[in-house]
Amino acid sequence: MGTEALGAVSLFSNCGAGDVGYARAGFSFRIMAEIEQRRLAVALANHKEARGVPGDLRNTWREVIASFRSEEGPEPPALLSACPPCQGMSTARGGRGREEDAAAGSRDGRNLLVEVIALVANGLRPRLVVVENVAAFLSRLVLDPRNDELAPISAAVLLRELLEPHYECYPFLTDLADYGVPQRRVRAFMTFVRRDEPTIATLARSQCVPYPKPIASAADGNWTSLKEALTQLDVMELDAASYETAHDPTTPMHAVPVWGSDHRYRMVAAIPPNSGGRAWDTTHCEAKCDAQVGADDAVCPTCNEPLLRPVVQEVDGSYRLVRGFRRSSYSRMRPDAPAPTITTASGHVGSDNTIHPFENRLLSPHECAHLQTIPQDFDWGNSLDDWGATAVRAMIGEAVPPRFTEMHGCILAALLEGQTEGLTSVNDQRLAKAVERMQRGLPGQHSAARS
Repeated sequence: MGTEALGAVSLFSNCGAGDVGYARAGFSFRIMAEIEQRRLAVALANHKEARGVPGDLRNTWREVIASFRSEEGPEPPALLSACPPCQGMSTARGGRGREEDAAAGSRDGRNLLVEVIALVANGLRPRLVVVENVAAFLSRLVLDPRNDELAPISAAVLLRELLEPHYECYPFLTDLADYGVPQRRVRAFMTFVRRDEPTIATLARSQCVPYPKPIASAADGNWTSLKEALTQLDVMELDAASYETAHDPTTPMHAVPVWGSDHRYRMVAAIPPNSGGRAWDTTHCEAKCDAQVGADDAVCPTCNEPLLRPVVQEVDGSYRLVRGFRRSSYSRMRPDAPAPTITTASGHVGSDNTIHPFENRLLSPHECAHLQTIPQDFDWGNSLDDWGATAVRAMIGEAVPPRFTEMHGCILAALLEGQTEGLTSVNDQRLAKAVERMQRGLPGQHSAARS
């Protein structure tokens, strides 16, 4: 089958940015399914041949199958890609419970959406299935919905077992900085190959797995740094002090929240540019009193004014430090390293490492999209005006970087043709780490934690 016949289906499509990479590798998306209609509209604007299926996939999975069949007939798709929501898995989310607490894991129904992936896969029988999520996806325990005993199992292991009769599973855990993505982004992938595909024998003979070889590493010192990425983008300097200085009139996506001259602005300005420093470590107040301060102090011991740290004022007028993560919040990004993970909270100064490395502001959506390797010609439509920057930042933060999906897609398309160049060895640590993590999610490894 030539690349012109590589039909594809996307589940949990978000804005379609991640699937752009697979499309560039030769896969043509015919169906895209997404619960948010506005996100789906963006996805369809960037995948012109696709038909959209809006709504909760727990209710619409049959429509996905029927829609593909009505468009393509009985021929199975070459690829089913799926990126189920990660909020119930992510370490960035509070209240999700311990990873080994299966009852807590099942309280967030999104953690069991792998069942929908299996229903669509077993209905359409695609040649390949690719699932992406955060690393905890491989080991975060849920209560097995298939039996009354509610035994703990990870969502990844559950998906593997649901597809096992017809698919061989290849898990992978990697930092996408190893693939030229200019940010640290550790993600889990599961690639399933249908058991009647010659690809399985090809992989076995070559002692490889269906993933591209990395092109960079920390050890080799050739990760793409934030400074390199921002220099490549070459955008107008911004400053959060005023509306005029916080917006590029020629590029609507290049705009940041305005702080004016409030404490946030002064706090950020006090962090030395290009230092990768944290506001928590600032030792002076606005008057720059020459006083010794402790790590937990919120006010200057000389003038009793708040330090230029993350502080809040209590009802009685006293100040205290913000309760939060002191390791990476209210911190400038390091210019000489890949950016930290671009998240849905890139518009919040108190989130993990969101402050520009040398300007007094956050990164703009335009810059975040670039660090996610979303193409410059990606069509955002009217989403910025109609939905707002927060919603656009959320779409960007949830995307799978197209630079990796294009590399992965090229490998998969070549594999379907029997080619094995550029594959990752079965001895690669990324495979070993994924397998080890999935071991934690095997049924019978833990006793059920019942609520």
